[in-house]
Amino acid sequence: MSIEVKNLIKKFDDKVVINDISFHVNNGEILAIVGFSGSGKSTVLKIISGLIPYDSGEILTSDGDIAMVFQYSALFDSLNVFDNISFALQERKDLKHKYSMKDLQKIVAQKLELVGLSGIENKFPSELSGGMQKRVSFARAIVTNPNTILYDEPTAGLDPMSSTLIEDYIVRLKNETNSASIVVTHQMSTITRTADRVIMLYDGGIVFEGTPKELLKETNPYTKQFVTASLDGPMQLKA
Repeated sequence: MSIEVKNLIKKFDDKVVINDISFHVNNGEILAIVGFSGSGKSTVLKIISGLIPYDSGEILTSDGDIAMVFQYSALFDSLNVFDNISFALQERKDLKHKYSMKDLQKIVAQKLELVGLSGIENKFPSELSGGMQKRVSFARAIVTNPNTILYDEPTAGLDPMSSTLIEDYIVRLKNETNSASIVVTHQMSTITRTADRVIMLYDGGIVFEGTPKELLKETNPYTKQFVTASLDGPMQLKA
């Protein structure tokens, strides 16, 4: 098991945004975390990745790197693709003296080939489409061969064809790396095309856990409202 979250609680001031949730993700598995905006999905990712602290609970991960793919790629505009992807290898204290330039060039070329973008090392983010930028961010995320990959809204802002391509690469990277992966999303295509299991958050808690097929059955009032995008149901949009 690569990720296990036990009784996680997170507060912002007096507001509880994550309220005693528990789940696990195995190696070679993709878990989708879904829910309406403001349900705490991205907060869970930021806690697991260590970007923000939590108040109580326990997070257990296998030894190895945790990589995060941000919602809008978050590439460095002033760096070309090669330097964006190799950034961790060049700048992290435990890695910066480990690789020669020849090694770095080989590693970056391998990662770009894996995401279908061979030969663009010298291009800058401004020269790439949104979908290409997203794939470069995938290559950057896996450059340290992580055993855990976190995706925050990976298809946000993309057209349907680009979204399908990104979804295919999420599955491909899982298969290539055997990583435990978490995908935060609200898009049904991303859920059905990538996820092995799904949890739904509302008001800080888990209101559904199951497979994508079970989600689509709409036997749970929360999943029915989510799948049909209805304003009627137990979940209320909050200001």
